[in-house]
Amino acid sequence: MNFSITKELKEYNQIYKELNEIYHSMALKTGLSDSAFDIFYAIAVIGDGCLQRDICQMTFLSKQTIHSSVRKLEKEGYLALKKGSGRSIHLHLTSAGEALVREKVLPFIEIEEKSFEDMTLDQAHELLRLNKKYASRLRENAEAL
Repeated sequence: MNFSITKELKEYNQIYKELNEIYHSMALKTGLSDSAFDIFYAIAVIGDGCLQRDICQMTFLSKQTIHSSVRKLEKEGYLALKKGSGRSIHLHLTSAGEALVREKVLPFIEIEEKSFEDMTLDQAHELLRLNKKYASRLRENAEAL
């Protein structure tokens, strides 16, 4: 079976896969799993004391993936969990977690910032606008199946 897609869709898919590979490579360079890297990244951006659901919303990782990774990071001494109101659990970096974020995650965030700064503000806004539009249309069309 041979299904033909447009040149543009093929190129977009290749760019998407390349971006995923870059993020995966960064996680490997830090010695972290992809989900652990995403959790530390999210905590760095959202702030210490955030909730697991905040990380799920930011990363689009499943609750189960976040939960199991958080438990592993807690056992390794990088995270401390503190009960909040109701069933909420707040995630806090331990001193080891803070050091890890500072040494391994923040440098990558700085690389991302530099990459955006290499574009004009109009280019950055256009990139975001078009990606949001594509994601919205893809979700709508996928849900219609």
